[in-house]
Amino acid sequence: MKKIEAIIKPFKLDTLKEALHDIGVTGMTVSEVKGFGRQKGHTEIYRGAEYNVDFIPKVKVELVLNSDMVDQVISTIIEATQTGKIGDGKIFVMPIDSVTRIRTGETDEEAI
Repeated sequence: MKKIEAIIKPFKLDTLKEALHDIGVTGMTVSEVKGFGRQKGHTEIYRGAEYNVDFIPKVKVELVLNSDMVDQVISTIIEATQTGKIGDGKIFVMPIDSVTRIRTGETDEEAI
């Protein structure tokens, strides 16, 4: 099993959700996050004063799935969220040792 974390632009979330549903992904966790990478923030003017905004609003999508789906899910995330502009985001893949569904006690693949 693997965990995929994707940091994406917020306006791409609905497109990604539909694309993942189309390939059979049945669940995900979504969090609103802030951060920066090469983008390094930007400046905004508010009431005549200039402010440096270091952290850019992003969305983190987390998925736990069978290892055989990882390549398909990664390519789907890229297709659904890529704009070709700076700040498109990142995808992280991590191993998962164990999963337990709290309600039923099911474990591993049965709990996904």
